[in-house]
Amino acid sequence: MEYQHLSAEELKNQIEQTKQREAELKKALDQRWQTEKTELAQEIKDLIDARGHDAEEIANLLMPSGKRRRGSGSTGAKRAGTGNYTRYVDPENPDNVYSRGVLPRWMKDKMAALGLNSGNKEDRETFKANYLQAVQD
Repeated sequence: MEYQHLSAEELKNQIEQTKQREAELKKALDQRWQTEKTELAQEIKDLIDARGHDAEEIANLLMPSGKRRRGSGSTGAKRAGTGNYTRYVDPENPDNVYSRGVLPRWMKDKMAALGLNSGNKEDRETFKANYLQAVQD
């Protein structure tokens, strides 16, 4: 494009359009990176699960030594001496799996639909016992 024939106003408009396009491209790039990271994380988790390891333990091994997360062991039904945790599977959708830590959205939604409070430990235990299938690896 020949810019010397454009007026100052037209040049300003071109610059503004370029800035808007750049913002849109940056947003699209951020979304693409997030999608790719999520897909990569799922592939890695599937590989770890397929080999019979605990994803959280492997994640801790990947962290630099000064930044490793410290496991409290206070959440989940840990089996003595194995380092594995009971996994709970949604019988209505086997892709919905929970083992420990932050409750996934699907679990919170199902608990709310049943009138259970996901913030209450007793309600969580009731839900796991009555509505999920415990899977021992």
